[in-house]
Amino acid sequence: MKRKTYSYHFIALGCLLMITTASCKKYLNSDPSSAFDESYVFSTVPNATSAVLGAYDRLAGLQAYGSRLSLMYPYDNDEMVGVLNTTAPDNSSRDLSRYNVQPTNAQLKLPFEQLYSGIERANSCIKNIPAMALYQNGSEEEKKQLRRLHGEALTLRAQFYFELIRNWGDIPAPFEPSIDQPDLFLGRTDRDTIYNRLIADLEKATELVPWRTEVASDERITKGAVKALRARLAIHRAGYSLRRASGMMEQRTDSLKYYKIARDECYDIMQRRDQHTLNPSFKAVFKDGIDSYKIDPYGEVLFEVAMGRETDSNIGYYDGPRFYVPGNTSLLGNGQIRVIPSYFYDFDSLDVRRDVTCAPYYNSPEYYKTVQPLLNMTSGKFRSDWITPKLSSAIQATGLNWPLIRFSDVLLMFAEAENALNPAAPTRAAIEAFEEVRIRGFGGNASLIGTTPTTHDAFRTAIVNERSFEFGGEGIRKYDLIRWNLLGQKITEVREKLTKMRLKQAPYNNLPQYMYYKPSSTEVIWSHSLYKPTPSKAPTGFTRVNWIVALTDTWITNVAQLFRPNHSELYPLPQSATDANPNLK
Repeated sequence: MKRKTYSYHFIALGCLLMITTASCKKYLNSDPSSAFDESYVFSTVPNATSAVLGAYDRLAGLQAYGSRLSLMYPYDNDEMVGVLNTTAPDNSSRDLSRYNVQPTNAQLKLPFEQLYSGIERANSCIKNIPAMALYQNGSEEEKKQLRRLHGEALTLRAQFYFELIRNWGDIPAPFEPSIDQPDLFLGRTDRDTIYNRLIADLEKATELVPWRTEVASDERITKGAVKALRARLAIHRAGYSLRRASGMMEQRTDSLKYYKIARDECYDIMQRRDQHTLNPSFKAVFKDGIDSYKIDPYGEVLFEVAMGRETDSNIGYYDGPRFYVPGNTSLLGNGQIRVIPSYFYDFDSLDVRRDVTCAPYYNSPEYYKTVQPLLNMTSGKFRSDWITPKLSSAIQATGLNWPLIRFSDVLLMFAEAENALNPAAPTRAAIEAFEEVRIRGFGGNASLIGTTPTTHDAFRTAIVNERSFEFGGEGIRKYDLIRWNLLGQKITEVREKLTKMRLKQAPYNNLPQYMYYKPSSTEVIWSHSLYKPTPSKAPTGFTRVNWIVALTDTWITNVAQLFRPNHSELYPLPQSATDANPNLK
């Protein structure tokens, strides 16, 4: 299976890679232990490759994109909520979702440390690979491979830092291996300084790595991924961020410079449709690609985290509809990421993305669909009944990859940046990029997408909405709303929508209070429209389930319950980090 691409390399890493995580975790150990020193690890191309793959490894696992960074940190937002509170705060995942995060929260320490472990591994590769004799004097093939490894390490470091910045803001920023640093007790570095360094690094990396079709098809970083990540960092650098000095959300005055970088990088990718373009089927990106352990043939997924070990990923277990496995009568899967009802109804009824993004059922042992009350609808892009081959054991690990950047993101970042640079009105190029994503969302039927706005502000609002429809459940929305300084506003709007829905007020006054579905079916078959009132009695052969009637004031209040503007946009540093480092507060 494709997820095994790197697994055999990991066996060697314990011997080859001299990096320990302790040195970066606590900024204390200046003499990391090692089986082999740097001169041995970076003496051959295979050894250097193993070192870089060791940096890739820090993206995977339950403390990174296999669970915490992908499935816990991005919620609550205006699309979906994380695991709901049942009683008191838990100082763990429930408090993450409710914006009740203390420095001692159980879910902060290990992801924070793993990201710094990745930076340490990448720093060692970035230092040592260009210094290898083979980098300048090897064969042309050796030099090409080493240049690629160098570019990959620069890109990996940028991704690790990006995740740290968007969750914690200003952070310690080592750019050399800890063994070379005179002082391991680093204070915070302004995030703009870090962004600027990373954006420059990625410009260099684009010259070092090949395009997708120039190398073997695998999950390693190629030129399109580097350019897309550079665009993403630039567009976040251009946006709002919670600042330490003022304690307020602020946007810097030089934002247009970074919108231009984002626009230009996206434009370059868009000119290489032989490398990356939209898969004609939105559903196929997930069902036939990620959930089937296959690489997208269109290159729509530019950058994905390879889950090389069976314990690396809970994607599809934690977030998708619950399920059974053959020979086991226990219901599996947490189904903990729930779709907010107003988000489900924000979709146009003809938008095919709705029924990919939202899964209203659990699976029976026969994989029949048991429709759940509306409030139990789960995130649907990564779901057990789409996993091929089917899971055969009752463990939580699925091995599914996590998509970091898709080509539709490139198109929408281009449209957004182009619009920011042209305040008079959206350009034709911006509109075409926006509509390409939207048309795919309506199954390729351009007549269904409605009228695209032609004023600057209205077009920007359309992009805000379209990114929600396109990327629901992919860990993007919360951070988009933060960089637009819209998170608090959208949370308030969600509660207002849900209250109107519960009270049967327009525009939700004609929604069904109950829904009826056909049991013992491998597909969800409704008896009535999802948009019109239904009878209180179940039609013959159908089963009733609570729909709008399931909404309560308590559930509505629970959504992002303790969010505070100009406070909750960032997490506090883990207590373990501030305890270990006297220069952090």
